[in-house]
Amino acid sequence: MLAIDRHAWTNRWSDRHPLEKLVPAGGMLLAALVLPPWPAAPLIIAVMLVLTIVGARVPPKAALGTLAVPVGFLLTGIPVLALAVDVSDGVHIGLAPDGLRLAAEVTSRSLAATSCLVFLILTTPVAELVPMLGRLGVPRPVRELILLIYRLIFVFLERADVGRQAQVARLGYDGSRRSIRSLGWLAGSLFQRSLDRGRRLETGLAARGFTGDLPQLGSDRAASGALLVAGALLPAAVVAVSIAWTL
Repeated sequence: MLAIDRHAWTNRWSDRHPLEKLVPAGGMLLAALVLPPWPAAPLIIAVMLVLTIVGARVPPKAALGTLAVPVGFLLTGIPVLALAVDVSDGVHIGLAPDGLRLAAEVTSRSLAATSCLVFLILTTPVAELVPMLGRLGVPRPVRELILLIYRLIFVFLERADVGRQAQVARLGYDGSRRSIRSLGWLAGSLFQRSLDRGRRLETGLAARGFTGDLPQLGSDRAASGALLVAGALLPAAVVAVSIAWTL
């Protein structure tokens, strides 16, 4: 999470207007949800990786590493989609008639949509994206909830890092048995300490006169019309290629 936030602020396109990156990402996401998975999904994944690595110059290791996390989650769901359970005469588990095709379509479509989100989070800081969501009509309570959850994620990671460093200093990971025990203690105390930090954050906001309205600074940069048009034409090109391939 820290690496994602760092790349969002330091990539080549970090100084561009958020809408210039939201348009191609949103268009590609819509295309991934509407178009048939083949050949749209591979095209979308390739285009978004090129935009992320070549266009925004995010390191390939960071882009592929960020994408690898949801890939692992998607792969674990393939057996659930491909198998069928028959309980009419006992419990029988086998391959569904269209199980492999359905699993491949759902996985490829989900991976294509995920690549659009990976491009967005690696090139656009959340602090700039949330005000843009306000201009697009997202309600203020939803935007404030996004900011608070985003802040609490870093609080959670900080507590985990501090706790692990304290355990390492006390040789808590010297051996497999001690490592498992230390990891269990860390997991058990992490949730409680994170809740305590969250309460302290709430108290700090209340002490500063928080009334349910978090001020949000928007970008003072103007969006480039040419880049907005290019960002809209990119999904349109993918749609045209996919339709031509299907026909």
